[in-house]
Amino acid sequence: MQKVLVVNKHGRPLMPTTPRKARKLLESGRAKIYARRPFTIQLLYGCRGYTQPVTLGIDSGYQTVGYSAVTEKEE
Repeated sequence: MQKVLVVNKHGRPLMPTTPRKARKLLESGRAKIYARRPFTIQLLYGCRGYTQPVTLGIDSGYQTVGYSAVTEKEE
């Protein structure tokens, strides 16, 4: 599943969100495009800055190495 990166109004990273929620925030004027690659939005209102602990998962395969970010709910 694709995710959209989010930064708060001070430029500090927050947890990623879904493309649907990002589109709604942009359409309502509560966010603006911060960067195109990777696609990142910046919130224009104050928020708590809630983040979750994330663990880096590494799969050392035979030919390639895979990386993933793992939280309690998603990978």
